[in-house]
Amino acid sequence: MITREEISILLDHPVYDGDGNKVGDAKHVFLDDASGRPEWVTVKTGMFGSSESFVPIRDAALVKDHLEVPYPKDKIKGAPNVDIDAGGHLSVEEEDRLYDYYGIDWDSVLAEPGERDRSPGAGAAGTAGAAGAAGTAGMAGRRDDTSRTAPDAAGAAAAAGSRSEARTRGHGDDAMTRSEEHMRVGVERHEAGRARLRKYVVTEEVQQTVPVRHEEVRVEREPITDANRDEAMSGPAFKEDEHDVTLYEERPVVETEAVPVERVRMTTEEKTADETVRGQVRKERIEAETELDEESGRRGRDAPERGRE
Repeated sequence: MITREEISILLDHPVYDGDGNKVGDAKHVFLDDASGRPEWVTVKTGMFGSSESFVPIRDAALVKDHLEVPYPKDKIKGAPNVDIDAGGHLSVEEEDRLYDYYGIDWDSVLAEPGERDRSPGAGAAGTAGAAGAAGTAGMAGRRDDTSRTAPDAAGAAAAAGSRSEARTRGHGDDAMTRSEEHMRVGVERHEAGRARLRKYVVTEEVQQTVPVRHEEVRVEREPITDANRDEAMSGPAFKEDEHDVTLYEERPVVETEAVPVERVRMTTEEKTADETVRGQVRKERIEAETELDEESGRRGRDAPERGRE
């Protein structure tokens, strides 16, 4: 049985069927309005998680990092589509359709978790939930005329047959029971956005100065001396001649290489902020009314005297 403390663990985690096949990811958990126990879990199925299917959660088990439910994948994906109102609740009719689809007997729904295996009407698929329409975990709101309260053992069969709202009744000692709704506020995890790292290439101009060398022609003249006279007189006089010299120069050569300069990654940081939640709750009031006749010399029926508790 999944507890309320485990809800935050299973949200957005994989859901597997009884044969070990992944069905999808857990999206929402619905609580029973009367007992506060987890009743249903919605599983995102279909292409890219475009659909949500309701699955009973009371026979599910949290195993490591995923949820296991005792229903085949095809059975879950074929569950009836339900329309959840703005308060995040299932109506009685919608919940009845889901119970019928999963073959869950209503008598077994009324039983406490430790007693449901002994309920004579329990279906083969197991039981799910206690009496009362399920509300989304962490959502504040009120049920109008469709909410149900869990009956005691003596009135379980009658409550299962009528599935109507439990009303205030008088007791044998002429006392009335006054009830009021309390608002339970929790949190649920929603996707708020996405962040991504994107790498792309840009081209920019860079400049670098490098020294280059080149050769230039310089004419050197030297007089005839005893040291070079023989070499100077070795050739014929008055003869045209040429002598070539190759000139060299350096030119810049540019090449690039890829060099790793840093590692970049994204992490998330959790921040906590206070948020005020407002909702409406109903309370019962009991007032006393006294009626006296005119002979008493006091107010009569047309002018009742009232006092408040």
